[in-house]
Amino acid sequence: MADDTSIQHRISSLIDEEHQLRGALQAGAISVDEEHARLREVEVELDQCWDLLRQRRAKREFGENPDEAQVRPERTVEGYIG
Repeated sequence: MADDTSIQHRISSLIDEEHQLRGALQAGAISVDEEHARLREVEVELDQCWDLLRQRRAKREFGENPDEAQVRPERTVEGYIG
């Protein structure tokens, strides 16, 4: 299981990829469809990373083992109603 630091590094990497995708689109290196498809994947993975980080912090706060936190499926993390 990943630790908080590696999850945060992955989040940073995904955010960098978002910026690179937008730049590639502006430069004409990729199509709008390619950008949208990959951005969707990146956004889902970002949501999963943030969710995992929140789970780990909550478990730690309540005296549970943060390593028991699991990546939840896209359907779950994308279905949150704020």
